[in-house]
Amino acid sequence: MSGTRDQQPDDGSAWLPDSASTVLEAARELRTAADAAEARLLELAVQWALIHPAESLADAGTFRLHGDVPVPIAGPGAPLVAEFSIAEFAAAIGTTTESGRRYLGHALELRYRLNKLWARVTTGDLAAWKARRVAEQTRWLTPEAATYVDKHVAPLAHKIGPAQLDRLIAEAVARHMPDQAEADRKQAWDQRRFDIDFDTVAIAGTCQVSGELDLADAIDLHNALTADAKVQADLGSTLTLDQRRSVALGNIARRDLTLDYPQMVDDEDQPQTKPSKPSKPRDMVLYLHLTDAATTGASVGWGVGRVENTATPVLAETIRTWCGHPEAKITVKPVIDVAKHVHHGAYEIDGRISEPVALRDHTCVFPWCTKPARRLKPGEHAADCDHNHPYAQGGATCTCQIAALCRKHHRLKTHGRWRYL
Repeated sequence: MSGTRDQQPDDGSAWLPDSASTVLEAARELRTAADAAEARLLELAVQWALIHPAESLADAGTFRLHGDVPVPIAGPGAPLVAEFSIAEFAAAIGTTTESGRRYLGHALELRYRLNKLWARVTTGDLAAWKARRVAEQTRWLTPEAATYVDKHVAPLAHKIGPAQLDRLIAEAVARHMPDQAEADRKQAWDQRRFDIDFDTVAIAGTCQVSGELDLADAIDLHNALTADAKVQADLGSTLTLDQRRSVALGNIARRDLTLDYPQMVDDEDQPQTKPSKPSKPRDMVLYLHLTDAATTGASVGWGVGRVENTATPVLAETIRTWCGHPEAKITVKPVIDVAKHVHHGAYEIDGRISEPVALRDHTCVFPWCTKPARRLKPGEHAADCDHNHPYAQGGATCTCQIAALCRKHHRLKTHGRWRYL
């Protein structure tokens, strides 16, 4: 039998909205529902663990399988769980026993050690997977260090990246686990190296290099490579920046070989040359933030500062070593109160405003963007200082009305439909 009416194929797409606004609305609704389901599953994981506590194995009235023992699956302060119960829960949610163990551990870590993150998840304010990413990193921390991470990461958990989380974990260790931090510092210091792999030379005549350097030395090297690469470009080189930097390393090495180093000889008749002075003193800028306790050593466990160039925490002892270098040039700037309102009567924004804005915002304020607000390395661009309300329409040039936006998102805000809340 045949019909004359047009037949539409049933490909399962009949429910799809046909306008941009309804597509976005439906996407938001589905994402909200999925996040809510994940939050409920975490709550069920905690409930399952509470139904199978360590105490249940010691209860004479409870049936106990031979070999079932209480095991820790989260950090100190979280309850132990009967080992055999883990496999049951894992099977129920369709995952391996090891993955189920990790999932239950994340749930307990959040519930008992990361209370602020747990509150955001259970109220639907934070996706469960983002909280679990933090829980995975904190299970080995002391309760004090875990609380520190919870306090500082909870407000930013919706946009924090892996590198930023690693830095926060390192800072928590430095502040609240000083013995571990000192051991890590000594281990890292002992692991410094610079290797040239001559065993895997490519047919084109290139080879791989790798290493781990002191940060101050690495910044010196970075600046030297960048400067040499720029000279090559000015002289007409058509190589890419990466290629010119690789050539620059060879140039620096050949120049260094011409230095008048002392010659270690046994023949007393042979004159020994004197070591030459460095051709240029260390010219390096580090933005360091230290507490009073860190500079005076008055409080154990608080000897930590922050290197803004790399957005990383560094032990105060390491900073003392850098500042004690005979060629180091130290500039101390006054503390800036980022809450203070700084006004300017013109459209242009000077350092009196851009500096506190960068210190306040840290990164571009566009959702999920992590580009730094300040220009920290050669070749990088600082974030633009954007008026929250257009200056031509009466917007004030004041720190309270200025935000950091990277160039891409500044264009998107200016020419798109994005606005500040």
